[in-house]
Amino acid sequence: MPKYVRAATDADLPAMQAIIAQGKHLLAVDGIPQWQGAYPLAADIQADIDAHRAWLLIVDGQVAGTAALLTTPDPNYANIYQGSWADTNDDRYASIHRIAIAGGYHGQHLADFYFSNLLTLSYQQGIHQVRIDTHAANQRMQHIITKAGFTYRGIVYMADDPNDQRNAYQLVL
Repeated sequence: MPKYVRAATDADLPAMQAIIAQGKHLLAVDGIPQWQGAYPLAADIQADIDAHRAWLLIVDGQVAGTAALLTTPDPNYANIYQGSWADTNDDRYASIHRIAIAGGYHGQHLADFYFSNLLTLSYQQGIHQVRIDTHAANQRMQHIITKAGFTYRGIVYMADDPNDQRNAYQLVL
């Protein structure tokens, strides 16, 4: 089963949208309100592609996962509550967003491989800390995040919305 990570192209948008739709459905089944509105929109995913921050997990030639690796500051991470970001010598960080694995690939531990590759991409760009967030009810993602080596750091709010709280994690490479 050859697997690798590559940059997404415009032609990948339909596959990426399908994976995001599967992720939305899984979250809904689990009763998690994350991604239950319009977000992420096709325009969000297209913006990731256009900015060269969309990365695909490829397994046996098929798109098996989608994620965005941002290397610019995330406004949602400017303020953290009930905790703090770890002090580092460099304030630059990458953040992983809109990550999902296609339904047919669940249970194969591909998220471990995917995260490892995203961390490598960050490191290759000279960025030695990575941040990610997820909904407090999303136990599945919390397990994957901590298994990848991230440490819980506190709470952040999406767009300063007090009703859109996320658990925030950080990994210093």
